[in-house]
Amino acid sequence: MPPAAETVLDEDKVGGGDGAGGRPGAPRRGLRAPAVAAPLAAALLTAVLLCLAGRLSRSHPFGPVTRNIVDLGQQYLPYHAYWRAFLLGETHGDAFLNWNSGFGANFLGDIGTYLSSPFDLLVVAFPADRIELALYVVTAAKITAAGAAMALLLLRLRPGRWPVAALLGTAYALSGWTFNYGATVPMWLDGLVAFPLLCLVGEWARTGRRPVLGPLVVALAWIANFYTAYMATLGAAVVLVVRLLTCEETAGARQRVAGALRAARSVLIGIGLAAPLVVVVFVATKVADPTPETTFAPAAWTEVLARFLPATASVASPALFIGTPALALALTLPFNRAVAPRVRAGWTAAIVLVALSLQWEPTHLLWHAGASPNGIPYRQTFVLCGLLLVAAWFSAARGVPRPAALLAGGALLGALAWAARGSVDIDRWTFPAFGAAAFLTLAAVLLALAGARRVHARVLPVLAVVLLVAAQAGEAAVTGKRIEEQQRSEVSWSPRIGPWHEEVAREAARADAWPQHRTDPGEVPGGNDVLLVGGQGADYYSSLTADVTSRTLASLGFGHYAKGRHPVSLDNPVTDALFSIGTRIRSRPAEPVRQDALPRATVTAATTPVPPLVTVRPTEPPATHPGDSAFARQERLLGSDVYELPPAPRRTGRTVTARCPAGSQVWFWAPEYRGTATLAGGSPVEFEGKPPSVRAPMRPLGTVPDSGEVRIDLGPEARVRLPRQPVGCLVGARLDAAVRQLTATGATRVRATGHTVTAELPPGSTGVAVLAAPRISGWSCAAGDTDLRPARAYEGLVAVPLDGRATTVRCSFRPPGLELGGAVGAAALLALAVTGIRGRRKEFTRSARTDRSPGKADG
Repeated sequence: MPPAAETVLDEDKVGGGDGAGGRPGAPRRGLRAPAVAAPLAAALLTAVLLCLAGRLSRSHPFGPVTRNIVDLGQQYLPYHAYWRAFLLGETHGDAFLNWNSGFGANFLGDIGTYLSSPFDLLVVAFPADRIELALYVVTAAKITAAGAAMALLLLRLRPGRWPVAALLGTAYALSGWTFNYGATVPMWLDGLVAFPLLCLVGEWARTGRRPVLGPLVVALAWIANFYTAYMATLGAAVVLVVRLLTCEETAGARQRVAGALRAARSVLIGIGLAAPLVVVVFVATKVADPTPETTFAPAAWTEVLARFLPATASVASPALFIGTPALALALTLPFNRAVAPRVRAGWTAAIVLVALSLQWEPTHLLWHAGASPNGIPYRQTFVLCGLLLVAAWFSAARGVPRPAALLAGGALLGALAWAARGSVDIDRWTFPAFGAAAFLTLAAVLLALAGARRVHARVLPVLAVVLLVAAQAGEAAVTGKRIEEQQRSEVSWSPRIGPWHEEVAREAARADAWPQHRTDPGEVPGGNDVLLVGGQGADYYSSLTADVTSRTLASLGFGHYAKGRHPVSLDNPVTDALFSIGTRIRSRPAEPVRQDALPRATVTAATTPVPPLVTVRPTEPPATHPGDSAFARQERLLGSDVYELPPAPRRTGRTVTARCPAGSQVWFWAPEYRGTATLAGGSPVEFEGKPPSVRAPMRPLGTVPDSGEVRIDLGPEARVRLPRQPVGCLVGARLDAAVRQLTATGATRVRATGHTVTAELPPGSTGVAVLAAPRISGWSCAAGDTDLRPARAYEGLVAVPLDGRATTVRCSFRPPGLELGGAVGAAALLALAVTGIRGRRKEFTRSARTDRSPGKADG
């Protein structure tokens, strides 16, 4: 038996594999230097390998190719650009309301969902034109911190060799979950950091230490990202249960119950402290646009096993890669007799049960707070990756496992790779990378065993560590490179921010006249355009997009992506009048948009007269009918008939014909249609309807000829699905008259602060004052000097009844759930103070007893 293994066996007999070996809170001698060295080394190695993976894939900032795939480009990048502007006081809205998106959106909810991590504050250190670099630094900082936190946790769970802890910390930070999911959804990375930190909170609770710091760590984790913090909390609970059952410090039932209760107290107080933000997000999800229900279908076990291997990518199976060296060490734990049986049994059972819970629908729902998510069903996989690395640490913390354990673990590893060989996720790099890493791992093990038998051969263990680092580092770099390349080739992407965005931003800043009227920046490549370039348009992509916003805009002919949670701009003069869009910016690409080039475009801006942000309408709009077209709904909200609606457009095969006034503008509304529509004599216009994910916006096709005949030729890509009234012909003179009428009777002056709008009205105004903003939950309004009351709705917009006497109206937005969350937070703060005072008293009492003990010298 190697001497190192004998040492581990002796420690397990004494301390239950914990290393403390005595009363709770006992000093951990010799741990201070490793506790600093291991996290620093893990952070440095993680940062280097993350950058190397980016360099190998030629992605920004290490190459010309965009990283902005799917939501990274359409949500997180624009949100961080807006967050920077908000923190520097450069936005019209405040922490309650974002005036830039969706004609007015609940910003505190979006802060709690996307931007509340302390790491996100780093964006202020970068100039506005380097926001992509800022987001990469935020991402890298989170991943690096996760590696350091895991290394620290491992040493706290059991003393051992700090280079091994650093290596395993890096393996955790650069797991397949990080490369495949976390790196492109930066908000989830806070859960990656939270898991080891919450496990530390469990350790403090188990040993009766840090009763105040523990809840603060929990609060920080839940504030940073409550969604993955919830998963991390469940994972930390699993770790705590194993520790309570396997450590001699908590060998009695009383100690175990006490430790569990202390942990529960820390979690409850911590979540309570985070409640002012968490409750707001929770309430906002209840009124958000609902996504279609998803039924969980477990992945085939062949695909699950394949995800342990390098260079595999998929959103339909759990990303379990942690590196061949780390996985091999984890697989030796069940067979490593140098570790106490209860420790082996406890961690092995925990890993098996958590792995099975990923594949069973009831526990799948438990991991995801009761709702099966759309897109990626295995978002909790980082917890299982962490448990595997803890197992690897317990098996190798003090030395190389015995040969029998190594052989058994190696056999399991080989069987896993063999069983996964037929998976569709296997990449051409997978088995070469796996084979090279396995060879280096074997060489490292042989050197370590040889060094353990030779007392004076100190260089051999060092070489063994170098080979392990090389194996782990090489696999991680190759995996990061291949996953990025696969994602760019298989999913939607946005180009890097370039001259196109910069030119639109300059035009938006020049034309900005808020709140006299809105400026819509139109469409730029990417998404959430107004958050990147400024303005106050309809474009808005959030998990919290209000159902009212989605339904109201869709009913008026706006399009959307993401099943309704991403409404986009509509370039239509009627909706411009309805939402007081006085300046509209239009742009078109000057060259094909590519992944490896900065986009360029021709940009123009046009300003037209529109009614003010607050207008006066009749008390009741005409009745709404389920089959009404978007044209009819626009007219009803405008209060004027501005379209000529052909009574019976005729469809013959792939042709639609109708009659309209000569010179009017033909608009085609077909939200579920995918293909082209061409007005006779005009150019084809693209429509991209794909229900339920994508709704095509209303689009202009051209001008009605002198004959009055309208002929539209369709070029469908799928089955043609048209509404009953797909054609509307806009008469410009009618719209001009409607705009003049609404302007004459509307507000004479409008003022807007962060989340409040005040308007002065002509004397004697009656009916309803309508604010051109969706009536989302949280709006309160008043006419004259009356008290604020929940706002009414007028065709989906904010409305205030008028009695003819009031000459002013004011509306204010307060995020729903803020008061309840604040009350819970205050109660949690009081509980934390009580906990701190009680902890101080106990320490004082313990010190006094120690001073009065018989063996204490009198001095």
